[in-house]
Amino acid sequence: MWVVFASLSAIFAGITSILAKCGIKNTSSTLATAIRTIVVLLFAWIMVFIVGSWNTLPQVDWKSWLFLVLSGLATGASWLCYFKALRDGTTSTVVAIDKLSIIVTIAFSSIVFKEKLSWKGRIGLILIVGGTVYMLF
Repeated sequence: MWVVFASLSAIFAGITSILAKCGIKNTSSTLATAIRTIVVLLFAWIMVFIVGSWNTLPQVDWKSWLFLVLSGLATGASWLCYFKALRDGTTSTVVAIDKLSIIVTIAFSSIVFKEKLSWKGRIGLILIVGGTVYMLF
């Protein structure tokens, strides 16, 4: 089932880029990021209440809070940079460069979680990075 959700995430991320590019034509990238963040915040809390997970909030431990706050800060920094790049650059190029985050993700998952990349994963990573770099030139 996770593959379905990962696929939907990719579809929504692609749609997000196009909608964001349309939305930032006549506004600053920082303001656009703030508006988007408000919508995401409201949507997330609506979902928390719809699925009924609001009552588990007191069970979240301090370590989870710490990592979720740090993740939120990283997301905010990413969105601010992404929207600025999207406003000034071409959508296909910005999105391609943004997807190079796979390198950072794989490196950190290897260091933090001791995850090993299979030979197929290594070849796939090389193809993704190579293809992205090829698209840029």
